[in-house]
Amino acid sequence: MKPYAEEGVPALAILNALPHPIFVVDADNTILNANQAAESFFGASSAVMHRDGLERLVPFGSPLFPLLDQVRSRGAAIAEYRVDMSSPRIGSDKLVDIYATPVSMTDACVSVLLLPRSVTEKIDRQLTYRGAARTVTGLAAMLAHEIKNPLSGIRGAAQLLEASASPEDRPLTRLICDETDRIAGLVDRMETFTDARPIEREPVNIHRVLERVKTLATSGFARGIRITEEYDPSLPPVLANRDQLLQVFINLVKNAAEALADQKDSEITFRTAYRPGIRLSVPGTQSRVSLPLEFTVMDNGPGVPDDVLPHLFDPFVTSKANGTGLGLALVAKIIGDHGGIIECESQPRRTLFRILMPTLEQTSDELDLKEDGAS
Repeated sequence: MKPYAEEGVPALAILNALPHPIFVVDADNTILNANQAAESFFGASSAVMHRDGLERLVPFGSPLFPLLDQVRSRGAAIAEYRVDMSSPRIGSDKLVDIYATPVSMTDACVSVLLLPRSVTEKIDRQLTYRGAARTVTGLAAMLAHEIKNPLSGIRGAAQLLEASASPEDRPLTRLICDETDRIAGLVDRMETFTDARPIEREPVNIHRVLERVKTLATSGFARGIRITEEYDPSLPPVLANRDQLLQVFINLVKNAAEALADQKDSEITFRTAYRPGIRLSVPGTQSRVSLPLEFTVMDNGPGVPDDVLPHLFDPFVTSKANGTGLGLALVAKIIGDHGGIIECESQPRRTLFRILMPTLEQTSDELDLKEDGAS
């Protein structure tokens, strides 16, 4: 068998088959060539990348530039880990490992390989979110038993006092009743986490779910906000509980609408896509399942505060003055129960929640494996 080069396979075709961004720069940091993964990473074609140069694509002061200088001066390969290349142009969550290698000793060209870390760290964070949800499950069960029963007694006593209280004291007894009702409502919401029954699933067309959410939003809490769709019409169904998916997207859209409340050019975008490549292990088996279904809710609001973003799906974490911090924790639990993951990327005028889930056939196979293991 002849080598690929003798068969006439172009080198760029081989590079395009690789899943990681690779590009070559000259002494002036002009991008001479780039594979398709690099085009996807930077959100630009090779021609645009060549025209703009690396300085227009990478943030000012990025560690990539001194790294390239070191490679040229030493004439040897250098690697740097956990480099943040996020920018308004290419988006947030662009944490990468960089491997830079001199192409030749004469023209100062350098080949750069980027290994994005976001996917693995995203999965690690998702496991943390699921652990947090399990913690809330135990806490909710305890609260339901230890708090709700005494609350009913307190409310009953306040009602008895109200009947004989003076007009001046009745607002105080009313306050006791209102506050006990508020605490009972909070505990009711937390009891949702204790439901460990198997999920009733069926094939669900995600676009019909999103259209239902749009109808509810535009006629209610998101009235006056523009909602646009960017759908992949060929998307296969997802095996899921339709009502729970409705709950997930209503929660996400309601959060977006509240963030856009004081903004004139407010817009929420629904986006669906098929993106193979991300695979997870099925707990308790040797099987691995991919998560190719991508559902995104994006808004052009002010963004999530930096100190809140890393803990956004933890219970009782919220940036709202009157929020409980349970809505997104419940969203993470529902998506996790469906075998998917959820992640948030945020910067001013671009906040998106991305949900990755398995297809109908993959989820059915996973359920069969779990049933076989239980029998």
